[in-house]
Amino acid sequence: MRAPGTERTTVGRWCLRHLQWMPAFLLVGGAALDYNTPPHFSAEAFYTAAPMSAAALLSLRATILAALGACAADTALLIHFGFLGDSGGRSELATVATVSAFAIVVNRLMYYSDVRLQSARRVALAVQRAVLPQPPASIGPLRIAVRYQSAVREAQIGGDLYGVQDTPYGVRCLVGDVRGKGMDAVKAVDVAVGVFREAADDEPAITAIAARLERALRREADRRAGVERTEGFVTSVLAGIPHSGDELQLLNRGHPAPLLLHGGRARYAEPSEPALPLALADLADLGGVEGRTDTVPFPPGATLLLYTDGLTEARDRAGVFYDPGARLSGQEFSGPDALLDALLADVGRHTGGCITDDLVLLAITRDGPEDEVA
Repeated sequence: MRAPGTERTTVGRWCLRHLQWMPAFLLVGGAALDYNTPPHFSAEAFYTAAPMSAAALLSLRATILAALGACAADTALLIHFGFLGDSGGRSELATVATVSAFAIVVNRLMYYSDVRLQSARRVALAVQRAVLPQPPASIGPLRIAVRYQSAVREAQIGGDLYGVQDTPYGVRCLVGDVRGKGMDAVKAVDVAVGVFREAADDEPAITAIAARLERALRREADRRAGVERTEGFVTSVLAGIPHSGDELQLLNRGHPAPLLLHGGRARYAEPSEPALPLALADLADLGGVEGRTDTVPFPPGATLLLYTDGLTEARDRAGVFYDPGARLSGQEFSGPDALLDALLADVGRHTGGCITDDLVLLAITRDGPEDEVA
């Protein structure tokens, strides 16, 4: 299966590869048109378009060659028709030369802009790896895979978060979604992931981890101003998977329900008691703040899929939301990586390659004893 957006990328590369010949076509076509038309017809537009298109598509050397070619072609045709010595011919040649020089400047400006963009992408990727490090591929009988896809390619990181920690109490996992975008969301991600890493090792119950996250995120929200102070909440799912046994614990704080896949079936692990997202302790009077920990079967061969709402809110052209439970039912996968690759490819087909929200996918597969030996 192709990854989402692969078709668009292939078409884009094909177009770019063929557009690189545009400056040459403009020069040759302009010179031929100029030579085979009446003397007073000028192909000046072709001569000026050639270096400008080279500036946008090609290197500095190619842009200079296109500029020299445009000036040379125009000069040759002006000499051929005897117009080089009059004011109109000199004005035309001056225009072509000026635009050609400007094209070289534009090429350099675009180059340095691209350098800055690539540098920003590298910095953003480094921040993502620092705040959201790649989890280990396996912990005991558990195989783990994660995918993070930002809606804005240059951003690399947004308000979605994940964490996987091997602790004395088992493997603890967190997937969450910060309300809002921008630097405030990134700060909340940093706080949540940092507190989770510490609390997961210290707290025997995942409700206690959620309580520590609540306090930390509430303090972070109190430092903000305006609507972010009261609406800076985080939806999340905490999962606890003991090192032994065939069960896991889930605590859902206002987040899309996880999926459990086993034997070709996919079912949602809906919370037995609804709970408010993290950082909304001020609404305790409404009830349902802490939530209840649910214990669900997790036998060998089963896979737990945690995700953010970028998955379930992905729409097709008709506005139909993506339903991972229905799309994954009846399918079996060799492991968590295969599952996530197939899921991303399917979302890409559903949306036509247009992802409008950040997306985190975390899949954990429990292997049986025979798989561990193999």
